Formats: sequence, C-alpha cells, structure tokens
Amino acid sequence: MVVMAYDDELAERVRLCLTGVEGITEKRMFGGLAFLVDGHMALAANSRGAMMVRIDPSRVGELTVRDGVRPTVMRGRELKGWLDVDTAALTSAEELDEWVWIGIEQARSQPAE
Repeated sequence: MVVMAYDDELAERVRLCLTGVEGITEKRMFGGLAFLVDGHMALAANSRGAMMVRIDPSRVGELTVRDGVRPTVMRGRELKGWLDVDTAALTSAEELDEWVWIGIEQARSQPAE
C-alpha cells in the first residue's frame, strides 16, 4: 500500500501566510499536516493534493461555486463545515491568503476548549 504524503510546498506556503499569527500549531493528522488556531483545526495540507479549509457551514453554497472547491469527503462522508480547495485554485498569494483567513476566522469562532 502506498501512503500519499501531504503537499510540502503547500504546507510551506501556508506557514508563510501564518507568520506572526498568534496561537498557531501544526499537527500531523489524517495523512496531512493540520494547522490549528488555539487548539482548533483551521486548515490542512491534505494527502489528496488539496487544502482542507474550515468554513461556516452556511457558506458552503457560496464558496463551492468557485473552481477547484468542493465539500471535503472522508471515508465516503461529507464533512460539514469543511471544503477541499485544489492547489490549482491557490496559485496566487492572494488566493491562498483568502482561504487561510477563512479557516483561521472560523477556527477562532469555535468555543474555547
């Protein structure tokens, strides 16, 4: 069995976006590299060649009309409040930064642990 690793280049780009942001930690999860804000997962470079982004579930319709964006599916189930964004939709620093901040803001809105 071949285990796919997460996209190292994407992870490094995310790290650069997060420079100076308080409360960020990294953790290997689900075959990818997750970025947590104050203990809440905000986004991840996953093993499927995309970035998982935590979103407000009410925004799924608004955000999935964009090219390369779809609901995250794990083990055949859609994860409510998560989207996969293909790296092809993250080519510019501005695109990546927008998605990173969507994830950060949603993670920060979660109740304290």
